[in-house]
Amino acid sequence: MRIRVRGPAGQSTITLDDAATADALRSQIAEKTGLTAYDVKYGYPDLKPLPLDQFEPTQKIADIGVNLNGEQLIVTRKEGAPEPPGSGPAPSGAGSIAQRENPQQPPGHLSLDRKQHGNVENDPPEVPSPEHGGTFVLRIMPDDNSCLFRAVGSALIGGMDTMTELRSIVAQTIQAQPDVYSEVVLEKRPDDYCRWIQSENAWGGAIELSILSKHFDIEICSIDVQTLRVDRFNEGRPMRCILVYSGIHYDTIALSPSDPPFTHAYAPPDFDTKVFDAADPVVLERALELCRILQGKHYYTDTASFQIRCNTCGGMFVGEKGATQHAAQTGHYDFGEAG
Repeated sequence: MRIRVRGPAGQSTITLDDAATADALRSQIAEKTGLTAYDVKYGYPDLKPLPLDQFEPTQKIADIGVNLNGEQLIVTRKEGAPEPPGSGPAPSGAGSIAQRENPQQPPGHLSLDRKQHGNVENDPPEVPSPEHGGTFVLRIMPDDNSCLFRAVGSALIGGMDTMTELRSIVAQTIQAQPDVYSEVVLEKRPDDYCRWIQSENAWGGAIELSILSKHFDIEICSIDVQTLRVDRFNEGRPMRCILVYSGIHYDTIALSPSDPPFTHAYAPPDFDTKVFDAADPVVLERALELCRILQGKHYYTDTASFQIRCNTCGGMFVGEKGATQHAAQTGHYDFGEAG
């Protein structure tokens, strides 16, 4: 099983076998977070306590009554416990690149310009769908800091220029639900986060997708091109839209009307269908097929190993770790993908 752990220093992933014990999980959490005494919550955004310290050391995780596979655990230092070494406050704006747009993580604070991979923008993939009398296509969003909001807006509101409205919805929701969107979850004070997310330079991520999916009462599926993982927000609603996540960018999947054999979409985007019946399994199958084509074209960015250039000083760095360290040392937060 794979469990995501978010502690004071960031997020990591724990991999355990099905026979793993509560003691093994406790040890992994301590190793990943550096904390010796901590509290654990799960079930974001409706967080509930997970009393790991009450389980017998040999008790199997599979038997504790909570399915933790794929779950995200929020780990905080227990009140009165010593802080881990080197755990001082992070410099303002020193969040990781992956944190900004990964559906599994909230946004951070670096700005990154994305380069297109493969000839996707000029030749977007198309997948025929005779069952729907049309062709599934990728609708590419502009490369600005609002790609998530543009993708959601184009699917749910029908317009590309809805970023201000959607950012405002996020901020209002956070202000209205302080118990859900606390400083621990946001990794910022809520007031600071609300000001930040309403600026045109702020990128959206899991928090925004969760809020917007609930606001519009729809399931949002986000497909990671690199891994073909499907992250579902507000799962179980009768209708869904599908986003494509390429590491640092979001696009939208649409069904365009076409003629047999449905291999080429000719209609303008005004005729797109971007909201689908969640009970129709073929839609998600076609979307994954389209993403496999994108994967073959390398339409994604590996945020752990790609080359990054600082647009402020021209320095070159490897991956999000190098960029984050540079940002912390210099206060430079404007980066571009090199190469």
